[in-house]
Amino acid sequence: MEDSSRRSAHEIFEKVIENAREELARSTSALLFSGFVAGICMGLTGLSVALALSYLGNSPPAQFVSFCFYPIGFIVVIVGRAQLFTENTLFPVALALDERGHVLNTLRLWAVVFAANVVGAVFFGWLVMKTGALPPNFADALAGLGTEAAQGHFTLIFAKAVLGGWLIALVAWMVTASHWTIGQIAIVWMITFIVGAGRFSHCIASSAEIVAAIMSGHLHFSNYFAWLLPATLGNIVGGVFMVSVLNYGQVRLGGGAQQGDDAEEQEEGRHAA
Repeated sequence: MEDSSRRSAHEIFEKVIENAREELARSTSALLFSGFVAGICMGLTGLSVALALSYLGNSPPAQFVSFCFYPIGFIVVIVGRAQLFTENTLFPVALALDERGHVLNTLRLWAVVFAANVVGAVFFGWLVMKTGALPPNFADALAGLGTEAAQGHFTLIFAKAVLGGWLIALVAWMVTASHWTIGQIAIVWMITFIVGAGRFSHCIASSAEIVAAIMSGHLHFSNYFAWLLPATLGNIVGGVFMVSVLNYGQVRLGGGAQQGDDAEEQEEGRHAA
């Protein structure tokens, strides 16, 4: 049975590195399929919130309750191990920092997963808005979320995306620290709830909402691309610099922390003896 004791920062980082090697070893075709699945499933974030809003209304308490369902898409994707672009601002980047290599392979992974995620999100938006599968009141609520998400100038969207990217990369770090699936679900729910309730930009989850607004005629595809650039850049900056680089610094540049962990383990061993 796996040891359920609390992992040190060094142990989490080593697990991150292990995960990164596995992800970078995957073929391009496997990444495409996994990324496409993740893009579709991320549509569940906006759809879940839209369904709740349709039933509960738009009062502040109703909005708060509705965003409790926002994490569903993230839970499906992250626990199900599909490829989500913003998770990959942690794993391969940590490996590249640690070994000063893997840059081209990381760029391959980013490009393939990002494109597949976006295509999946677009497909989801078309499926729910153009086939008549979603009743009009639900469709209007989803389109409203997308219209709201696309608002703002470049700097504002970028700033909101930095926070969104930081939180999702933090989810990846914390999930790696967790031993059990139920713990992973709890972590994903708690942190991604903040992403939704805070209206922070996520280049894939918000894509599904914005595409739904485009399909319903509320926005044009030019609005989507004008939003997607700052949202993606902000997610990358938030994930890479606020999680990957800082955690690399605390683990690889903070040798005293490892010494402290080793000393604590030795002390516990003496007490046990």
